[in-house]
Amino acid sequence: MKILGIESSCDETAAAVVSEAGVHADVVSTQIATHQPYGGVVPELASRDHMRQISRVVSETMTQAQCDWSDIDAVVATQGPGLIGALVVGLQAAKTIAMARGIPFVGVNHLRGHMLAARIPGEANAIPAYPYIALLASGGHTGIYQVDAHDRITCLGQTRDDAAGEAFDKVAKVLGLGYPGGPIIDRLAQTPGDEVTFPQSLRQRRSYEFSFSGIKTAVAQYVANAMKAHGDAPLPDEELLAVVRGFQRAVVETLVRKTVLAAREKQIPRVVLAGGVAANSALRAHAQEACDDRDLQLFMPPRHRCTDNAAMIAWAGLLSFRDGMRTPLSASPRASWPL
Repeated sequence: MKILGIESSCDETAAAVVSEAGVHADVVSTQIATHQPYGGVVPELASRDHMRQISRVVSETMTQAQCDWSDIDAVVATQGPGLIGALVVGLQAAKTIAMARGIPFVGVNHLRGHMLAARIPGEANAIPAYPYIALLASGGHTGIYQVDAHDRITCLGQTRDDAAGEAFDKVAKVLGLGYPGGPIIDRLAQTPGDEVTFPQSLRQRRSYEFSFSGIKTAVAQYVANAMKAHGDAPLPDEELLAVVRGFQRAVVETLVRKTVLAAREKQIPRVVLAGGVAANSALRAHAQEACDDRDLQLFMPPRHRCTDNAAMIAWAGLLSFRDGMRTPLSASPRASWPL
């Protein structure tokens, strides 16, 4: 069984072909250069770029997979959550293919794709058994989930305000580091040196909820006060790096602490990292250390499976299709779609 998957929920136009054996083709067209001048994703520009790229990306995917349309059993696409204009492009492309080729269509929840990415065959040394606790941390979503099966996922707690990835991007903008902020902060924070201590929200609560608006504000206030002390001059390089290190530590420790708490309280010895922030080197290292200390198994998809891609969407769609799920071609994109 071969599935064509399409992803266009934000700023990557992607397509992939997967089967029960694993990934046969995987093409991603990123829009980083398009959005860099604005310091974040501009929805209208994202939609336009998806329209320019979608046909080429799908064509390249089919060529890379070395298969004909007759080999494709179903086409799936991200139906939500995401930017409506961006979702429309991928969703309509998938529906058009399904209608033209006479094959079934399945709409996929983007969050489900992230949380199942660690189970794609051939992608990692070990595949997590069910159940497992998943930390989903990305630019638009941050939450802790209990995954009992591919179609039984329960949200245990999520962010009250900003997502972790959003906080990385906003702090990078405050510091004048560029976009996307996550990879830049991750790279700079690896340099040794002092750290500025920032507050960790909801630290005293035994809950699985997050809040990152406070630390974003704390960084902005620190920078404003420091610049005032320096006669409105930019922060010296070493002080800027201290801010970066302290910010990343506070976010990473918060994410890991609450994830480990969920695993221990739910008595589930397996933890999965998912979402774009799961590519962060400090998060991966700290999570591994914390899980090792508590006899928990940690599973991390390869970094290219943490950021948005169509292979995870195709895999989630394959599992649903195999269970008999079909989505009507009248289905609409969903900006919000909680699990």
